[in-house]
Amino acid sequence: MTSVWDSVLGQDRAVDHLQHSVVNPVHAYLLVGPEGCGKEEAARALAGVLLAGNDDNSDRNNDMAVRGTHPDIHEVKREGASILKDQAEEVIKIASTTPKEGNRKAIIMHEVHLMQPSAAARLLKTVEEPPTGVFFVMLAEQVDESLVTIASRCMTIHFGPLDPAVIEHVLTSEGVKLDVAAVAAKSAHGSLTRGRLLAADKQLAHRREFFANIPRRIDGTGATVAAIVEQILSLIDDSVAPLQQRHEQEIVDTEKTLALMGVKRGGKKALEDKHKREIRRFRTDELRNGLTEVASVYRDELARNEHIHRPEGYVTAIHRLHEAMRRLGLNVNEAILLRDLIWSLPSPSADAALQFVLEGSHE
Repeated sequence: MTSVWDSVLGQDRAVDHLQHSVVNPVHAYLLVGPEGCGKEEAARALAGVLLAGNDDNSDRNNDMAVRGTHPDIHEVKREGASILKDQAEEVIKIASTTPKEGNRKAIIMHEVHLMQPSAAARLLKTVEEPPTGVFFVMLAEQVDESLVTIASRCMTIHFGPLDPAVIEHVLTSEGVKLDVAAVAAKSAHGSLTRGRLLAADKQLAHRREFFANIPRRIDGTGATVAAIVEQILSLIDDSVAPLQQRHEQEIVDTEKTLALMGVKRGGKKALEDKHKREIRRFRTDELRNGLTEVASVYRDELARNEHIHRPEGYVTAIHRLHEAMRRLGLNVNEAILLRDLIWSLPSPSADAALQFVLEGSHE
């Protein structure tokens, strides 16, 4: 017998907590972890087990839960930039209705870290004391101040970023070539979602090589710095293409769904806002990956060459690179940040030439 929990990869500790909890289930669960870590799959598996009373993957309840088609498992996703009070009211209505099958229902709420305080306040009583047979499974990337009260009413299960080996295994099992899967997994920051996007990105290896060569291109001239920055931004623009293609398909699918429901307008603006945020996050991750490659060049040079003329300059460069990675999360101007950063970096080629001259003068 295969288990419904088998759909949750690389999260053995979290799954073990959930398996023990369903013996005597609580009324509300909060699954916390980064995007693409497997908490969505875990939420559906948990909901299925709560309704089925077992974890048999062939059980009808579990099968429909994993596929997202169970009539008594309701998945709630924000309709705008955040979950508003009106949407919280809808959740309360869903909780109050009688299950269509059996005597239990589960409500999976996505991205509750983006729930407005007014919505959280409206939902609190229902989460704290839901109708008999109703279970809440909430998903969040982090627990901030606005979510603390809701979290206190839930059993919280933490999910970490996926190990690159897990992502690589999944990608190869899906037909991705081993070398491509390895590079994508390493750059995925523990997110299988991001790993799949990168695996479809044919320019990933080229970008990594480009960033690794940046220190060797630095020659102390503003023209070279400007050219490097322009090329970086062009490469990052190109890297977003697979994600934009997915977004275009989402818009088409949403419009079809709205048409079937007889809704002429609604949801498209919210979807576009969501897409903008996803693109911004993707660009930031790609830039951070690239700057990590640059930092590794200086780190390797320090380890390899004990005769570097000014090793403190390399240490400073590594610190500056990591500070730039941090600042990318503050919605800074990418071009200005990159220009100032690259202008400040030392040139290993120039240092090697200077070292050669100095050694020759001592002979």
